[in-house]
Amino acid sequence: MKMPRLVQSISATQATFLSSVFAPMSKQIAALKLFGTLLISSFFLVSVSMSVLTSTGVHAHQQKMAITTVYFNARTNNIEVMHRFDLHDAEHAVKEIFDGNADIIQSEKTQSDFANYVTQRFAIYSADKTELALTLVGTELEGKHFWVYQETPAPENLSGMYIQHNALRDIWHTQTNTINIEGMGDIKTLTFTDNTELLSVSFK
Repeated sequence: MKMPRLVQSISATQATFLSSVFAPMSKQIAALKLFGTLLISSFFLVSVSMSVLTSTGVHAHQQKMAITTVYFNARTNNIEVMHRFDLHDAEHAVKEIFDGNADIIQSEKTQSDFANYVTQRFAIYSADKTELALTLVGTELEGKHFWVYQETPAPENLSGMYIQHNALRDIWHTQTNTINIEGMGDIKTLTFTDNTELLSVSFK
C-alpha cells in the first residue's frame, strides 16, 4: 500500500527533528562514558600508587639498624666501643625485653638495664679467640639516639679480632648491626644480618 505524500513528508520532518535532538545527546553520552573511563583509570592509578607508597613506608619503618664504632685510641692505648641505637627502636625494644612500663627516656634504671642487655650480647675476641674484658663506661641520650659506651685495654701486637654483636637481633629478625673499626689503618666495616653470629677482621 502506498503511503500518502503528507505522511511521508511528516515522517521525514520528524526524522530530521529527532536526529537534531538526539545527535548532541549521543555526543554527551559518549563524553560521559569517556569521562567515566578516565575517572576509573585515575582512581585505579591513585590506589596502586598509595598502595606502593604505603608498602614502601612500612618496609622503611620496619628496617632496624644500629651502628657501633670500635676505636683504637693510641693516646690511651684503649679500645673504645660506642654503640649508637635509634631512640625510637630503643623505646620499643625495652618494652619487648623488659615490660610495657619500661621507659628509656625518663628512667635511669631502664637505661642501665638496656646498657647491660647490650653488653651481654656484644663481645670482642683476639685472633686466638680469647675474649677481651669490656667495661661498661656509661650511656647517653642524645637527640634521636641512645648511646652505650664500653672500653678495654688494647692487647699488644693485636693481629686481628673476632666480633659478636647480637643486640636487638634476638627480638627483630630485620635488625642490622654495623660495626666500623677505626684507628688501625683503613676503616674496616662488619655487618651483622640474618643468622650471622661471628665476624673477623685482620690488621697488617
